[in-house]
Amino acid sequence: MKKFIYALLSGVLLLGTSCEKDEGNGYTTYDVSVQLVYPSDGNFTAVADVPVSVRSTINDATYSGKTDADGKAVIKLPAGVYEFSATDKRTETGSIFVLSGISSNVTVTDAWEAGDVVEINMSESKLGQVVIKEFYCGGWPIEGETRSWANDKYVILYNNSEEPAVLTDLCLAVVYPANSNNSNNYDYGDDGKLWYEAQKTVPAGQAYWAFTGDVELAPGEQVVVALCGAINHTLTYSNSVDLSEAANYVTYDPNFTNTTIHPTPSEQIASSHWLKGYIYGTSTYWTVSNTSPALFIFSPTDGTTLDSFLATTTNYYQDKVSDSRARKMVPEEWVIDGIEVFVKDNNKNKKRLTAAVDAGAIEMTNAQGYSLYRNVDKEATEAIESNAGKLIYGYTGGADGETDPSGIDAEASISNGARIIYQDSNNSSSDFHQRAKASIKK
Repeated sequence: MKKFIYALLSGVLLLGTSCEKDEGNGYTTYDVSVQLVYPSDGNFTAVADVPVSVRSTINDATYSGKTDADGKAVIKLPAGVYEFSATDKRTETGSIFVLSGISSNVTVTDAWEAGDVVEINMSESKLGQVVIKEFYCGGWPIEGETRSWANDKYVILYNNSEEPAVLTDLCLAVVYPANSNNSNNYDYGDDGKLWYEAQKTVPAGQAYWAFTGDVELAPGEQVVVALCGAINHTLTYSNSVDLSEAANYVTYDPNFTNTTIHPTPSEQIASSHWLKGYIYGTSTYWTVSNTSPALFIFSPTDGTTLDSFLATTTNYYQDKVSDSRARKMVPEEWVIDGIEVFVKDNNKNKKRLTAAVDAGAIEMTNAQGYSLYRNVDKEATEAIESNAGKLIYGYTGGADGETDPSGIDAEASISNGARIIYQDSNNSSSDFHQRAKASIKK
């Protein structure tokens, strides 16, 4: 879970423009000009049709208008004291940005001078438009054997917003050490903190994988990404999952030559659904732990291309360019969402994702077929008018005594035509629970 929140700015001005008699109501109205001022160091500039709301602080009467291409709106108002506000919602790859501002205690009188304007200083917030809905990585015990099968890993990405989400150039990555209880984690300083936290970066190990082409998710739509083999694993191991459906995507690149972990994808899955691998490690496979991985999604927001990020040699962890576990330092501001997984009940667990990406961790019992499933945002989901009569309560799908605190059975509700809003508090400890069975398992 990743959120950037900047301070809300507000301004107070006394101003006005021309006036005219409102013949219908018998009072004079004034053409009040409103100018939206966007952050000079932000990602966005003025556009047309941004709604501007005005509320009288005297009698709660409301008025509205829309901006022109220069971010200016003109609203007719009677004399009074007002609060002006505006919200501008924008989308970029995998993220939704909200720009908002307010100007309070604006007094409208007939003593104004022409040319004055109400300025609303807009602040910029980055919200998680695309979230990790489910992460299946622990595998199943093989029937009649003492070992388990965990090369059927997948992640589900979900559009948690009300706007279409473009996934082009959205990337998947994992943080090393691969396991949370790794005894050779040298990333901690003498102060007990991750050294790269101060740099506001996150190390992506061995490779990052990107969606290419025109990939878009409608609100409430999801995509399954196979992290190892995009094949029907149930043909070999009946307790496993089928990842061979044509709609699925996969992290596959022939340069990773370990075919046990990275078999050729099912012929049902077109090569256009193979995520592009940006590889810089020398290993024969991309390592995703089956006990305690840390996975995140990101997309450049500063004009950097994925090719140039790969080609740059100054962004390697400890200048290691050819190491089999080479790591690229991804800026925190690029991160859209993340999930930190710990080994269940292990006192050697250490975080690898920074607090800005994920402030907590979800503990997992592996080799039981459990998945890590995001909890439902009960209030937001119930607030959707079209969900009336479609939500299914009494969820019992949790594992190891865990459950979704909302009580809503998300998958059953989705099957019943509901649109789910998932919780995103930037803390996997509270945002996820262990689910007894993978949601895609038939």
